[in-house]
Amino acid sequence: MSNKEVEKVHLLIIGSGPAGYTAAIYAARANMKPVLYQGIQPGGQLTITTEVENYPGYPDGIQGPEMMVNFEKQAARMGADIRYGMATKVDFSKLPYRVEIDEEKWIEADAVIISTGASAKWLGLESEQRYNGFGVSACAVCDGFFFKGKEVAIVGAGDTAAEEALYLSKLCTTVHMIVRRDAMRASKVMQDRVLATPNIIVYWNSETDEILGSHKVETVRIKNIKDNTTKEVAISGFFVAIGHKPNSDIFKGFIDMDETGYILTIPGTSKTNLEGVFAAGDVQDKNYRQAVTAAGSGCMAALDAERYLNTK
Repeated sequence: MSNKEVEKVHLLIIGSGPAGYTAAIYAARANMKPVLYQGIQPGGQLTITTEVENYPGYPDGIQGPEMMVNFEKQAARMGADIRYGMATKVDFSKLPYRVEIDEEKWIEADAVIISTGASAKWLGLESEQRYNGFGVSACAVCDGFFFKGKEVAIVGAGDTAAEEALYLSKLCTTVHMIVRRDAMRASKVMQDRVLATPNIIVYWNSETDEILGSHKVETVRIKNIKDNTTKEVAISGFFVAIGHKPNSDIFKGFIDMDETGYILTIPGTSKTNLEGVFAAGDVQDKNYRQAVTAAGSGCMAALDAERYLNTK
């Protein structure tokens, strides 16, 4: 550590989605002089979302990337020090806490807010990335509305996939659900609901062979992995619901997490198991994962951090 530059800050915020930027707005207004590092994807998952229609205050909706630019501008106007860079390692063994940026320098902080978010797991198809935002989505609650009265496909077999298939079934004419095995991982009650819904067609022992279209999603080719036959189904939307991975790896060994890597916070707060380290947004929320809930938890983290720092 000794041969790397060390910079001392009062409050460090790691991550720049709605949680990080909201924490920065509150912290800057409270004169905590926050330094925020944006991470590998400035603006977080909202930068790969096209239209956001469910965030309050935007009656006509807003593009995800534009919304994140607005969040960033507001945080900067309040006085937050916003920097491009990625946290690559941490040392939370003692105070002040240390966070390595881009493997080049160390930041020493009196308090840290972790808002590194989560990343959707993808199937790994090239077409899936090509049509991302043009019919391909990893969030039915965010984007299902745009496919009202149309046919869609969803891939996944857990509770989230079942929940999202049911949500889509209320909006769309038909939901084609692609399940890899001959059974779902979802809880029995969720499976029963899916199977009892007449406009959800389940394709067992199947996988997505290819997503096809000219400029947007038009067809999905579904492959039966038992007999290698394929079937093409005309759709307008393709939803991936195979889970999210919280971006929490660098905090392992210091911060308590659940078995999938979501950071555990004391219920009703943003407090982690370490005094002075707080977590907000999707890195600690596997239930809601919405921009508005992330922003709310960012506000909580800033207020919790302010109370903590005022006692030091």
